[in-house]
Amino acid sequence: MPRQIFQLKMSLASIRPPVWRRVLVPAGYTLDRLHRVVQHAMGWRDCHLHSFEIDAVQYGEPDPDGELGLHDELDARLDAVLGKGSRFSYTYDFGDWWEHDLVVEDALTVDPEERYPVCLAGERACPPEGIGGPLGYRALLVAMDDQAAPADLADPRLALLRDWAGASFDPSRFDPDRATTLLRRFC
Repeated sequence: MPRQIFQLKMSLASIRPPVWRRVLVPAGYTLDRLHRVVQHAMGWRDCHLHSFEIDAVQYGEPDPDGELGLHDELDARLDAVLGKGSRFSYTYDFGDWWEHDLVVEDALTVDPEERYPVCLAGERACPPEGIGGPLGYRALLVAMDDQAAPADLADPRLALLRDWAGASFDPSRFDPDRATTLLRRFC
C-alpha cells in the first residue's frame, strides 16, 4: 500500500482574526512528531507542556507520577488514531492554555518528488509566548491597534504588552515558506 500523507488544518481556538496553518505530514508520524510540526508551523518555541485529545483520549509526554493520565504520544501513530475527517485538539502551555483545533482535511498518496512535512498556507502570526493566553493576546491586539481610543493606549498595562511583544511583532505576518524550512529542519 502506498504511503499516505495527511493534510491537516490547525487553528488557534478563541482567536479573532483567525490564526491558522495548513500542513502536509506523513500519516506514519507519531503524535510526538506532530507536536513538533504544530510548534514549528504555528511559531511556538516549545517551552511548555502540551497534550492532544483524540476521541476523548489524552496523549502527551507521560507524567512520571501518573497524575496527568496521559497515553504516551510516542506510541500513537497518526494513521492508527486518525483518518480523513478526524477532528481533535492540541493544547499548549497549561498556564496560558492555547487550544488548537485540528482537522484531517484529506488523506493523500505520497508525492515522491516532494519532501515532507510542508506548510501549504496559513494566516497571521502566532501570539507571543507568555502573553497571557487568548485574553492577553486580545489585549495586545488592542494595544497595537492604531485606531484604539487614546485612553486605551495610555493604559500602562497595554504599554507593557506592547513591550513584551517587541517592536518587530506584526500580528498580520506569516510566511509559509519559512514555516516549511523550520518543519523540514526540526521535524
